[in-house]
Amino acid sequence: MEIREILTANNFRYNKALGQNFITDKNLLAAIVSDALITEDDTVIEVGTGAGSLTLALAQVCKKVITFEVDKNLKPILDVTLKDAPNVELHFSDVLRLSDEELKSIAGGPVKVVANLPYYVTTPIMMRFFESSLDIKSLTFMVQKEVADRLIAKENTPDYGAITAVIALEADVATTRTVSRKLFFPQPNVDSAVVHIEKKGDKYNCGDIAFVKKVIKCAFMWRRKTLANNLVSAFSISKETSENILKSLNFETTIRGEKLSPAQFCQLAQKLKEEIKK
Repeated sequence: MEIREILTANNFRYNKALGQNFITDKNLLAAIVSDALITEDDTVIEVGTGAGSLTLALAQVCKKVITFEVDKNLKPILDVTLKDAPNVELHFSDVLRLSDEELKSIAGGPVKVVANLPYYVTTPIMMRFFESSLDIKSLTFMVQKEVADRLIAKENTPDYGAITAVIALEADVATTRTVSRKLFFPQPNVDSAVVHIEKKGDKYNCGDIAFVKKVIKCAFMWRRKTLANNLVSAFSISKETSENILKSLNFETTIRGEKLSPAQFCQLAQKLKEEIKK
């Protein structure tokens, strides 16, 4: 029995508030697993089990799938769809409410994260894992295409923002494929894309990554203000000091945050830190 038939047979009611849009196209499911570079040695954390279609596709390739779902109404469906997948460990819980230590205990070692994310939790879940202390090799997400465009944007473009620069400090990001809304049910109002994030550590030798992230978030917090003014507001330095820091890096004093690349944010953070220590 196909997953769609199982959902119908169980009179499942889709929860719009949870952004439930399921995938059943087997070619697409296999493509997502391939894009995530899953191997038989991998343990995968999946966020959003849904009806279990992607869960099964992952389980057929990897060593173990640890999957999290918040909607307990899906239990009778998952009892059927996952009954022949002994390497799937299902948790009805919210990963945003679990600590790193709890997730480490469940994972037991290095993991790859895969998720088909609804729009309203895309950024919180993405950053919850990206900035965690878990041993994560990579993250592969199905997201709305506009979110994917932001994640791969280059500096000085409309889609470039704080999340773009923050992730680029420690990872390589690529959109592996776009996905038509017609391949989901119920059908959403927008197309989606698969984004693969490969962790790379401190790519630009920034050193204090946490401080660089603070500088990036400050730069984009007030987008209408110049970067110099944002630095004054966020770090309690004088306007003269802020402008002198920018000049020392050959930046115009009227430059805005969206003009700076991740590497340039590292340079700015280093100069700013030196000035604060004086």
